[in-house]
Amino acid sequence: MIKYNPKDWLTFIFRLHKSDTIRQLAWMLLTIAVYTGVVAFLEVKIFQLSENNHLKNIPVMHSLLGFVISMLLVFRTNTAYDRWWEGRKLWGSLVNNSRNLSIKLSSILGKEDTANRTYFRRVIPLYARALQSHLQNKITGLSLFTEDEKGHLLTITDTEKHVPNQVALHLFQKVHELHKEGKISGEELIILNGELQSFTEICGGCERIKNTPIPFSYSVFLKKFIFFYVMTLPFGYVFSLGYYAVPVVTFIFYVLASLELIAEEIEDPFGGDANDLPMDKIVGNIKQHVSEILH
Repeated sequence: MIKYNPKDWLTFIFRLHKSDTIRQLAWMLLTIAVYTGVVAFLEVKIFQLSENNHLKNIPVMHSLLGFVISMLLVFRTNTAYDRWWEGRKLWGSLVNNSRNLSIKLSSILGKEDTANRTYFRRVIPLYARALQSHLQNKITGLSLFTEDEKGHLLTITDTEKHVPNQVALHLFQKVHELHKEGKISGEELIILNGELQSFTEICGGCERIKNTPIPFSYSVFLKKFIFFYVMTLPFGYVFSLGYYAVPVVTFIFYVLASLELIAEEIEDPFGGDANDLPMDKIVGNIKQHVSEILH
């Protein structure tokens, strides 16, 4: 995720960032500019069409369709941002629940129980790291963990497909073992159950966002709409703008296509794009805070 000062206008305007859509659209912008120039040349020099031609009425169609396409893009970007923000809230809940579980365990176990405190200090942050790697399709079983961490999770094999569930299972089993040993009472077990259960609920919420993209038909229709809308712009605008239609049409395409690209990027907030969630930092914060609480 990019860190920036929202009050620094000059930096935003005159600097090209890695995530700028103009980099991704450079060749398409050039193609649109050349296409508009060719249409303008044909209308003005070759066919010598006058303003009395029926093509001069095409901008009327564009003015009507412009409202429709603006509403579609507003809905598209709002839907994508809602998915991004929901993902951020889920990871915020994971941070809070990890802290709460650590605080309760620290109070229940006592400072003298170093073995169990060490176990939870290692395994609670592992869930966040396992969930991050699971959402980014980077893990296969034990390949995620260090040799020291594997010692706490002996029943996870390299054939496991859903490591976050296995880590949550270990945490739950460990808490119940401590309950059977009398180190955690029944009332304390009920208190801890909420945080333990929330881990899988957070995982399910993240998987719902990742595995349910915008409907295919809607996404394809919007792209086709933008394409044909821009392709017909030069035919009418040349009469009023002449060769100035080249930068105007290119800029219009840049704005419309950029909104669609931004929506595509943020609708899956768990990837590695510049505007995705800073999960590396969040996982590091969880590890640091849990370690401080259970030290």
